[in-house]
Amino acid sequence: MACDSDSQSDSLSSDTGQGGSLAQFTIAGNYLYTVDESFLNVFNIVNPESPVQVNTSYIGFDIETLFHYDNNLYVGSQTGMFIYNLDNPEAPKQLASVSHFRACDPVVANDTHAFVTLDGSTGCGGSISALEIYDTSQLTAPMLVSRRNLIAPKGLGLYNNYLFVCDDEVKVFDISNPDESVLVNAINISAFDVIVRENHLILIGENNVFQYQLNPNDIKNIKELSVLNI
Repeated sequence: MACDSDSQSDSLSSDTGQGGSLAQFTIAGNYLYTVDESFLNVFNIVNPESPVQVNTSYIGFDIETLFHYDNNLYVGSQTGMFIYNLDNPEAPKQLASVSHFRACDPVVANDTHAFVTLDGSTGCGGSISALEIYDTSQLTAPMLVSRRNLIAPKGLGLYNNYLFVCDDEVKVFDISNPDESVLVNAINISAFDVIVRENHLILIGENNVFQYQLNPNDIKNIKELSVLNI
């Protein structure tokens, strides 16, 4: 797998804030994209002080999360994942959808794969808790290549050939071979979402925000920088 350590698109400017995998909005170029329970909404933000809604399109029921990578949007719902292309930024085009067991469902992606956590422990209607990995080398035909049972996975984030997953602890998987992820490290804290920015890791918990320095040459060398009470 080849991906930049920043799990968001390179098109994001350096002064654009970066959300985690549970975000419901994202910025790509001059456009802000948001999701609500059923719709994908598009806003022109050329003038940030006066955003203009230019489109809205129906996706389905129980839409939860939105992730931007490269020229595509990945939408997570309680029943599946949707992929939209941004060739026409004011009118995103649906390329594909995949269904899964009913569960809460954030998504992150890189050049070749999409990574989905299913949390069946949080009242989303299902009982399956797992990490699913889809081959998205053909964006119009995602293919499930791996499912790994977990405890109660929530947010997740990519860092080079590694995937951070907030579970009963923050698990670190080597995904060099996405078909067979390998657990290689863990951070013994409770967190529900992840933000990775270059070698900077932010973990968001119910009452704390944790910051860490990552070592690209040694994934087991994770240095705590600070803990902020919220």
